[in-house]
Amino acid sequence: MVTRKIPKPLEPGRAREIVESLLYWDMVVNDPEAVLEAIDLSEKHRLSFWDALVVQAAVVAGAEVLFSEDLNPGQVIEGVRVENPF
Repeated sequence: MVTRKIPKPLEPGRAREIVESLLYWDMVVNDPEAVLEAIDLSEKHRLSFWDALVVQAAVVAGAEVLFSEDLNPGQVIEGVRVENPF
């Protein structure tokens, strides 16, 4: 828990503010259709299923860039460009 079990815990009020800010983010739900699309992406682009599911969520969200250290930087998958955040 970030308010107790880490070397520099957050004040509970600050932790709540951070979580509350997440309410304004768009959320993509990986429903059964997304899982099937991810299976297809996995085969088409030779990705692990889990990487393909992340890519599928980015596609559904309309992302232009996906930051990942697990995929090839500069690669474009289904219109989403992969960049290494490091």
